Amino acid sequence: MLRYIIFVLTAATLAACVDRTVSQTVPSALDIGTPKTIYAATTRAREADGSYGYRRSDQLQFLEMTVSIPPNHTPGTLDFSYADPDPENQFVMADEDELAGPQGLASRLRGVDEVSIFIHGYNTTQSETVFRAAQLEHDLEIPGETMVYSWPSQATGYGYAYDIDSMLFARDGLEQTVRQLKSMGVDRVILVAHSMGTALTMEMMRQAELREPGWSHRNIEGVVLIAPDLDVDLFRSQMDSIKTLPDPFIVMISRKDRLLSISARLRGTAKSERLGNISSADALSEYKISILDTTAFNSDAGSSHFVAATSPALLAIINSARRVSSTFGRQRGIDVIAPAEVRNPTGATEIELTETGQAKVSSP
Repeated sequence: MLRYIIFVLTAATLAACVDRTVSQTVPSALDIGTPKTIYAATTRAREADGSYGYRRSDQLQFLEMTVSIPPNHTPGTLDFSYADPDPENQFVMADEDELAGPQGLASRLRGVDEVSIFIHGYNTTQSETVFRAAQLEHDLEIPGETMVYSWPSQATGYGYAYDIDSMLFARDGLEQTVRQLKSMGVDRVILVAHSMGTALTMEMMRQAELREPGWSHRNIEGVVLIAPDLDVDLFRSQMDSIKTLPDPFIVMISRKDRLLSISARLRGTAKSERLGNISSADALSEYKISILDTTAFNSDAGSSHFVAATSPALLAIINSARRVSSTFGRQRGIDVIAPAEVRNPTGATEIELTETGQAKVSSP
């Protein structure tokens, strides 16, 4: 345990030597790379230099960004630089446009019927979130448009406590973002959250449900929680407040997620488990959710805490399933990774993905 804490603190110290708030905009990168449009809703305060850092804002701001994806990009990788980016080999911010409120966003999304919102985790800058969303959209060929909800993370290894407060602060902004999209006529809003961002997502749905029972099911067409840094008892309490879940509702876990093990140990949690690395789904059996076990791809992934985005093998399997399903017109979007026909209609479904592409389905 001590060596893990030393490792984390060392990494935080090294990261502090790099100015992660810097993100150069290089329009000429589009002469080399493939453009990808990413929208953003943010509760980060805008700084004097035009950047969006860790300070909190009561005003929700919308932006449109264009990312250049390098021609030699390999699925599952995310290479970028905080200064002097190389468009031949790295993701590069090519353009950033601050939109004129909800009206400006609505003009960009006219006719769009599906938007996936990516909610980042702890220790993340806005540009890092945008690059990750662009990588996921590109590698998974996500339908519709992609948006990030950029909440005010301090983006430092030692800023965990600040980020927890910021995550709670950001609940209203995320709810407002969903409401704005639905008012613009977007039919399908999908929430894809990672790590601490999953706590934000659950807290947002819980507060909306307390005011308007059934709100989540009426406004959100799917939820994916990736490596959730959530206490299981807390998750159960949040779930009990949501009378009708969005469908599908997917929890992606890896039982070899080392960062979640550290998070659990620092909290003194029994078995050193968080929701994202649970060893048994028995405590979740009553909820109509799909628990997608990606442990088999841990060795292939660039990060044990983000297997879904950094495992080339897993990305290839998901894309293959999507193409086959699309050919026969059966599933769309996230339904591919947890098909309705295999889900338990009365409770949880465990789907263990194997390296051969086969899925073992069971009910806890």
